[in-house]
Amino acid sequence: MNRKIKNFTWTMLLALVGVSLFCCKDYLEPYPNGNRTTEDIWKYQDMVQGLVGNCYDNMPRGYNDFEGVYLDGATDDVVITSTTNTLSKFAVGALPTSQDPFRTYWDRDYRSIYSVNLFLKDRRGYNTRFLVDPHLDSLVKNRLQGEAFALRAWFQYDLLLKFGGKGVNGQLLGYPIMLEPVDISTESNFARNTYDECVKQILADCDSAYKYLPIAHRDYLVPVVGDRAYAGGRYWGRFDGITTRAIKALVYLNWASPRFNPTNDLSRWDMAAKMAKEVMDFKQTTDAVKNGFSPTKAVNWFDPNFGGIIFASRYNNANDAMERMFYPGGFQGTGSVGATQELIDAFPMKNGYPITNPLSLYDPANPYANRDPRFYSTIFYNNAKAIKINTSNVMYTFENWIDGKDAAGPANNSRTNYHIKKMVFMGLNWSDNSINRQPHSKFYIRWEHMVLAFAEAANQVEGPNGAKYGLSAKEAMAYIRSKSTSDGAAGFTVDPYLAEVAAAGPEAFNKFIQNERRLELCFEGQRFFDLRRWSTTLDAINQPVHGAHITKNADDSFTYNLNSLVQTRSFNSPFLPIPYEEILRMSNLVQNEGWESWQ
Repeated sequence: MNRKIKNFTWTMLLALVGVSLFCCKDYLEPYPNGNRTTEDIWKYQDMVQGLVGNCYDNMPRGYNDFEGVYLDGATDDVVITSTTNTLSKFAVGALPTSQDPFRTYWDRDYRSIYSVNLFLKDRRGYNTRFLVDPHLDSLVKNRLQGEAFALRAWFQYDLLLKFGGKGVNGQLLGYPIMLEPVDISTESNFARNTYDECVKQILADCDSAYKYLPIAHRDYLVPVVGDRAYAGGRYWGRFDGITTRAIKALVYLNWASPRFNPTNDLSRWDMAAKMAKEVMDFKQTTDAVKNGFSPTKAVNWFDPNFGGIIFASRYNNANDAMERMFYPGGFQGTGSVGATQELIDAFPMKNGYPITNPLSLYDPANPYANRDPRFYSTIFYNNAKAIKINTSNVMYTFENWIDGKDAAGPANNSRTNYHIKKMVFMGLNWSDNSINRQPHSKFYIRWEHMVLAFAEAANQVEGPNGAKYGLSAKEAMAYIRSKSTSDGAAGFTVDPYLAEVAAAGPEAFNKFIQNERRLELCFEGQRFFDLRRWSTTLDAINQPVHGAHITKNADDSFTYNLNSLVQTRSFNSPFLPIPYEEILRMSNLVQNEGWESWQ
């Protein structure tokens, strides 16, 4: 993945463009000697490019943060081991205003929006001359102009996702829309735009970006070899045209959902389906090149160039952060989070039927036998083995029974007696002489996001078996169910349950899609927002979560109590709070419903 710009000087940019993640004041600061101003940026084309380029550095590169797996700790999928963790406090309704974990994202998003607004204002960025050759110069300036619009759309979407909601005034509100380079951290008093206005602005920015960007950053789409120094695969990982279509699909999906679509306007579902299908078509036709994309190929979390990626972060090379937080203390991990029994029960059996279905043959006395192959590539359960990749070598065996080395209790073991395998590189063993650490990045949008978005939206418009889009919701879900696992196991090639649930109608199929989405996207920070957009009451999110209580018998068999209460969730609002300091500072800001004490 290459987002570097030729002759780019990061030190110089950082001196002039205040991008510190810990500072939300003075977005553009003078050069240390005090005699440089914002105007000096326009004298140096590298710095002008940096206004766009530095925004990518503001994006997280993994799932081990409050936007990833820890955010799942405020859902029915995950329990955070530390009870003093900020998200743990949030999950049980004990979050103080002084420990708002989401404030940093408000600052980050507006800091990034400021940077691209400076580039876009009066088309100064576009009118900058970057190269002597007019043709090559046009390649650079069009790409940067398109990226600026796309980045603004992206960070606005993040603001809407996190902070959009019903205000205490009863209106559906988004965030204050900023189209000028205004430092929102200074003395100012902005009001939140309506939710609908924010959606329309994001969609407009996506359309503006699309006009300037190539459909994708691929060398085979750049016919002139000499142009590839300024276009094509070297910009893989930056925004391109197809990514803006994917953003639109996600925006429409949220806007169409019950929480934000009280009149159930079907046109929103329709647009979500159309945008997602456009991305799917691109991946299956234009992007289906040799060694490229395949719809049934397992996700490779350790390949920053994996063909299923639509948009991902920059990567952290030779990284073991995910493995450290997921493994228990007995295998040199921190056991920072654990999967809930509710998530475990959501996995079907190897014949595709849910464990509650009589045809599933689920055995509560042996609950981990004969499960969906996805279960085994996602969860470390009692007596599971961590087997080194491409070998039969057992690196570790999990002992989650009472008094077992991995049982709940110690600060470095999961509280649920389940540990997480997804996104763990099975070639890593800290006891090896040469430790094999792999790259890690965050796959913000991938093939599966678009398939799930399409299926959910298409089912709302025409049910499971409609033909309006050239693909039915049922056929789309077959892609998800037939996909190989990261362990190399085959997906469902024969899937009677898929046919049965599709025949049951749109409502049953919608619940099926929601469960499949839960399984596919677990630990990625998606479940939190999904639960909220799907529900219209607090009951759906204020559910207790459980773990396994396991006893090892004298004959080495096990007795399972799978209804052991671990945590009771207590949310007063389905929405996140507008940062308390901003509410105090700006009287025009309206707080979200349920956070009246944060006013």
